[in-house]
Amino acid sequence: HLSNGRVDLGLLRQSLRAEFIECLNQCDGSKALVWDDKLTGPFSLIAEYSLLKAHGVDKMYPLRAGSLPSCEMQHIIFLTRPKLSNMDMIADNIRDAAHDRLKEFSVYFVPRKTMLCERRLEELGVYGNLTHIEEYCLDIIPFDNDLLSLELPLSFRECCLEKDNTSLFYVARSLMTIQALYGTIPNIHGKGPCAKLVVDMISRMRRESPSQGPAVMPQIDSLLLLDRSVDLVSPMLSQLTYEGLLDELYGISNTAVKLPPEKFMSQDEEKGAAAPVPTGPKLITLNSGNELFGELRDLNYQAVGPLLSRKAKRVTTQMEERHEAKTVRQLKIFVTRLPHLQETRQSVSTHTSIAELLKEKVFNDDFMENLRTEQELCAGVDTDGAHPFVEMLIAKKAPILKVLRLICLQCIVNNGFKPKLMDYYKREIIQTYGVVHLLTLDNLEKVNLLHGKISPTFNMLRKTFRLTVDSVDEVNPQDISYVYSGFAPLSVRLAQHLSRPAGWRSIDQALRQIPGPLVEEKQSLPAGLQLKKSQNPRVTLVFFFGSEEAQSSDFSKGTASEEED
Repeated sequence: HLSNGRVDLGLLRQSLRAEFIECLNQCDGSKALVWDDKLTGPFSLIAEYSLLKAHGVDKMYPLRAGSLPSCEMQHIIFLTRPKLSNMDMIADNIRDAAHDRLKEFSVYFVPRKTMLCERRLEELGVYGNLTHIEEYCLDIIPFDNDLLSLELPLSFRECCLEKDNTSLFYVARSLMTIQALYGTIPNIHGKGPCAKLVVDMISRMRRESPSQGPAVMPQIDSLLLLDRSVDLVSPMLSQLTYEGLLDELYGISNTAVKLPPEKFMSQDEEKGAAAPVPTGPKLITLNSGNELFGELRDLNYQAVGPLLSRKAKRVTTQMEERHEAKTVRQLKIFVTRLPHLQETRQSVSTHTSIAELLKEKVFNDDFMENLRTEQELCAGVDTDGAHPFVEMLIAKKAPILKVLRLICLQCIVNNGFKPKLMDYYKREIIQTYGVVHLLTLDNLEKVNLLHGKISPTFNMLRKTFRLTVDSVDEVNPQDISYVYSGFAPLSVRLAQHLSRPAGWRSIDQALRQIPGPLVEEKQSLPAGLQLKKSQNPRVTLVFFFGSEEAQSSDFSKGTASEEED
C-alpha cells in the first residue's frame, strides 16, 4: 500500500530495511535481539519477523533491568533509544551474561548514538564488552502512502518548554534522506522558529555533505514546515473524522488500534453459551491497504454510517449473484471474485462494529455538550468569563486533560485571559486536582497555551482565513472545515493558500500576525534536472513540528480536490 500514492513511499521503506539488514549482517552467528519497548512498534512497520529470522535472529526479548533470560544465541544485540536509563539496564544484562566468554554483545542506537550514553556504558564497566557500538538512523517512518512520522511525541515539549532542539536535528536529517531518495525539493516555505532552525540545518548539511550517487529527478515540488505553535487551536478540539475519532477515543499507535473485543465476536460465538470469553483487546491494523478504511478514514463521523450501509447492501447483492450463475463460465467468474467479496464482507463487518463503538461514545450527552462548547468558543461566543461547562467538569472532577484542553482553547480564541479569570481557573484546578498541578499550569504558560490579554490576533485570523464556517455539509464536504464540523485548522488554510498560483503573497499581512519568522527559500537543482513548468509534479510535503492530530493529515485530500484544476 505504500506504493499507491503520488510518491512511492515503498522506496523509503526498502531503504530503511536494507540499512537494518546491513546492521544485522555485521553481527556474526545466531542472534538474539533485545528491544527497547518504544521501538518495537516503529520497527514492525519496517521489518517483519520473517526478515529477522532470515538474517539469523532466533530470539527476541524486551529490555528490562536485571538479567536476560537464558539463551544459547552467540550474539546479543541491543536496539535502544539514546536514554541513560536504558544504558543502566543494558549494563545489567551484559554483566549477568558476560561469564559466557563465547557470547558477543552489540548496541545499536536509534536514531542516533550520543556521547553521554557511551560515557555511561564506560562508567558502568561494560563498554569493553561490546563488539559493535553503532547507530541505526530510523529517523522517519512511512505509515501510509501519504503519511510519514518521526514518532517523536515529546518534541513540542522538548523544543518549546525544555529548549532542547535535538528533535529538530532528526527532522533535518530525515529531510535530507527524503531528498536523497526523491530528489532535491526546490521550494521551501515555513512559519515559526523551529521551521527556521530546520532550514538552516538543511542548508548547512548540504554544504558539508557533497552529493553522493546519481542525481534524482525531483518528485516533490514544495516543502511546507509548520511549527505547532502556529496553530495551537486544532489540537485542543475533538477530532471528528472516522480515523480522528478512533485516535481521540482509543489511540492509534503505529497504524494499529486496540479495541474492546466483545463487539468483534462472530455470530456463532454470540449464539453459543459456552463461547470462550476474549481475554485481550482486539488489535486492528488501519492503513490504505484496506480498501474500505481508505474510503472511511477521512469522512466526518456523520457520513460513516450511510457509506457502510451502501457497502453492506452492495456486497449482499453481489454474493446473491451466485444463485443466478447457470453456466460453467458464469460460475468461474463468480469463483474468481469470491475471495475479494469475502474480504470486503469481513471488512464491512469489522468497520461496522467499530462504527457502533464510536457511536456509543459520540452520541452521548457529555461528548455532545463538549463538542458544542468547543464550537461556541471557536465562534467567539462567551469567551470572556468562566464557562459554565468547564466549571461543571471541574465540579465533577472530570479528567484533567479534558478540562485543560477547553481552558487552553478558551484562552487562545479569547486572545488571553484577564487576571481575574486566570486566577479563578488556577484556583479551581488546584483546589480540585491538587497542588501538584501548579507545575502543570506553569508549564502551560511557558509554552503560551495560557497567557494574559494580548492584541486580538485570533479574531483577525478567524476572519482572514475563514476559520469558522457556518454552513457545513459533513456528508458531502466542499471545504476542509468538515473535519471539525465547522472549524478549519489554520495550518490547513496556510497550506491551501500556498498551493494557489499567488502562494503566500496574497496573505502577506496576515502571515506577519502569526508568531514566528517566515521562511521562504529556493534550493538549486543539480544541472540537467531543472523542471519545466509543465513537468512540475505539484506535490507538497507538509511537516508539522510537535504533536499532529489525525485531522491535519486530511488536508491533503481536501486541498488536492480543491486545487487540482
